[in-house]
Amino acid sequence: MAGGYVVYGAEGSGSVAVEAALTLAGAPYSLVEWRVGEADAGPEIEQVNPQRQAPALLLPSGELMTESAAILIHLAEAHPDARLGPPAGHPLRPRFLRWMSYISAQIYALYWIRDDVRRLAADAAHEPVILERTARRILDCWRMMDAQVRPEGRFLLGDEASVLDLYLAVVSRWRPGREAFEAAAPGLAPIARAIDAHPGLADLWPRRFPFAGDEADA
Repeated sequence: MAGGYVVYGAEGSGSVAVEAALTLAGAPYSLVEWRVGEADAGPEIEQVNPQRQAPALLLPSGELMTESAAILIHLAEAHPDARLGPPAGHPLRPRFLRWMSYISAQIYALYWIRDDVRRLAADAAHEPVILERTARRILDCWRMMDAQVRPEGRFLLGDEASVLDLYLAVVSRWRPGREAFEAAAPGLAPIARAIDAHPGLADLWPRRFPFAGDEADA
């Protein structure tokens, strides 16, 4: 779409949170689908993002952004009327930035390992150990967040969905799966379910991240 955003992403990946934010903001965007992780994914991924990771976002200005948390924070700031995040100076701004960074650094980052455990495994015998330990760490991180967060309303920061809620909902779908997430973080579970049922995203979820319980890694 002329003048809109271009999302480089993949079904079921972190790009879905970006697509959800753009959808709720009413911002026009087009999608370039990447076969992330596949050997034949093509050179375009590396040309856009040398890390070969989704998401990447081409802004209407022509600037390219990577890093999901940064993209989501930027979109909240770029579309203030959508109320997707507290602005600078708002009392909830520090909390917003803290937990956006927490999900990105403490949880999302572990999926770089889980997507291809051969990156760290010395041999095949180590692979299931790495998967088990990273899954345990992910659930521990959700538990720690759950113990410290007190939602301000229906969602984490109030009665309107923010990009923090979108981030939580997408990342919590990845393995070890939503059921394990809800057991580890019962206080956060209603937030994720509310985003699942958000009427503004009713068309997005079936197309971009069909939910069947225990989903794949990022």
